[in-house]
Amino acid sequence: MFSCALCEQETCYWSNLCPSCRKVKHYMSCFSRDRVVEVLDQVLARSEEKQDLKIELEIRKEIAKKEADLNKKKKVKFVAQQ
Repeated sequence: MFSCALCEQETCYWSNLCPSCRKVKHYMSCFSRDRVVEVLDQVLARSEEKQDLKIELEIRKEIAKKEADLNKKKKVKFVAQQ
């Protein structure tokens, strides 16, 4: 059995590329390899700035959740004391 030369996941009997990877190769022949890589980088990969913003957003979400949990515990404790 032969695996696809690009994705190495699909089995190929008659060519070295599976149908999906052949489609990628077709795009590269139509638009140039550099343009396809540029589009993939812009669409699929996050820049460092976007990564930092995502990390900051996730940290803020985590802090907000913990603050909500603490407030909830304080309310329960306050009600139990009365």
